[in-house]
Amino acid sequence: MLFNSLEFSIFLPIVFVLYWFTNRDLKAQNTLLLLASYLFYGWWDWRFLSLIFFSSTVDYLVGNELAKTEDSTKRKGLLWISLLVNLGLLGVFKYYNFFAQSFADAFSFFGSHIDPGRLDIILPVGISFYTFQTLSYTIDIYRGKLTPSKDPLSFYAYVSFFPQLVAGPIERATNLLPQFHQHRQFDYQNAVRGVVQIIWGLFKKVVIADNCAFIVNQIFSDYSNYSGSTLVVGAVLFAFQIYGDFSGYSDIAIGTARLFGFELKTNFSYPYFSRDIAEFWRRWHISLSTWFRDYLYIPLGGSKGGTRKTITNIFIIFIISGFWHGANWTFVFWGLLNAIYFLPLLFRKKNRTHLDLVAKDRILPNLKECFGMLSTFILVIIGWIFFRAKTIEEAFDYLSIICSSSLLEKPYAFGIGLEKIGITGIAIMVMILIEWFGRRKDCPIWINEKRPTYLQWVICYLLLMLLFLFGAPQQDFIYFQF
Repeated sequence: MLFNSLEFSIFLPIVFVLYWFTNRDLKAQNTLLLLASYLFYGWWDWRFLSLIFFSSTVDYLVGNELAKTEDSTKRKGLLWISLLVNLGLLGVFKYYNFFAQSFADAFSFFGSHIDPGRLDIILPVGISFYTFQTLSYTIDIYRGKLTPSKDPLSFYAYVSFFPQLVAGPIERATNLLPQFHQHRQFDYQNAVRGVVQIIWGLFKKVVIADNCAFIVNQIFSDYSNYSGSTLVVGAVLFAFQIYGDFSGYSDIAIGTARLFGFELKTNFSYPYFSRDIAEFWRRWHISLSTWFRDYLYIPLGGSKGGTRKTITNIFIIFIISGFWHGANWTFVFWGLLNAIYFLPLLFRKKNRTHLDLVAKDRILPNLKECFGMLSTFILVIIGWIFFRAKTIEEAFDYLSIICSSSLLEKPYAFGIGLEKIGITGIAIMVMILIEWFGRRKDCPIWINEKRPTYLQWVICYLLLMLLFLFGAPQQDFIYFQF
């Protein structure tokens, strides 16, 4: 079920009304959320419900067993059960065919031919997200940072919580699970904040991302027949497509959770205003970046083992992060490229220079900040080309055309539509302006976080009007494939 679908527009109000009719009974609320979440997830394919139920059951049982023993050998064994089950399921459904084909290609390179066989399976929606969410639960219990839940209903509802189930934010049990144990009362102001953030997320998805997708798909599918200048347009629009698509989903998820009295973590913090690549990764897909930091980078030693060890750990993190996004060498290369981007900052000890907002106490950035934001955006766009391309060779071919003399030609718009390009460009500018002036807030169109104002409602109605006038036909969210 898509957030931007007719089904969800019917599903959400029904669940919302039923949920608050049971606001005096915590168990009834959690039961309703669990049933609604399973309906939401099973809408794609009911067979995948068995996977999320099995994963939840394993981690619930492992968590409780971890609390019963102090024996280090048994505790490590229990943790390995959780790791092997969860990562095993992820590996089979997401990566088996990739490794099988790569294995066959390696033998073909040496003149041998083997047929490893392929599994005719569909990638379960959101498996990468809820797998990491359940793993964090058992790892935190193993580390002694979390007490296991004694209420299976709350735990199953936490794992399958429908607003953030299929594309994040990747929540930690330390933040979200306790909220299922607490009695929740309807808060009108918080619900209004949720509705406002949902509207903003839908604008970014339907008006920005989906209109960009229409142009991007045409350019990337036939890139060899376009000029370098046109390919630049395609790459820039893909940068805004993936941002509008993924951050839009996160905004809708966070806003929807607020309607039910839950607070999810911020997943995006205006990443395209970053002044270097380190700042970009502190602001892009925050829940995933911090997950890898806490559960992989720090356990590997982080930056405590000297420069060589730090570099090794950074490459491991970025490459695995790339591989997390998809079973394709393009994602691995994208991760590798971002690791290379990071090295100059590390060598100069500048990787933690920009920890605050750009132009924090000013309306406009200075020249140095402008240069930093522009150069970082260009590096990110180059990376997105590899992310979007079907193969690494295709990405390099795309870049070679950009670097040719055709870069100086007028961008080709015939067949794409000047009107579509114009509407998309104006919508992007509107989003950039709103986010720039609202960058000090979690959601840029919250004029007043305590109570709605006249201006805030005007902005919301204008965004809704733009949704109906310029919203593109329904398309899936990009990150559903991860």
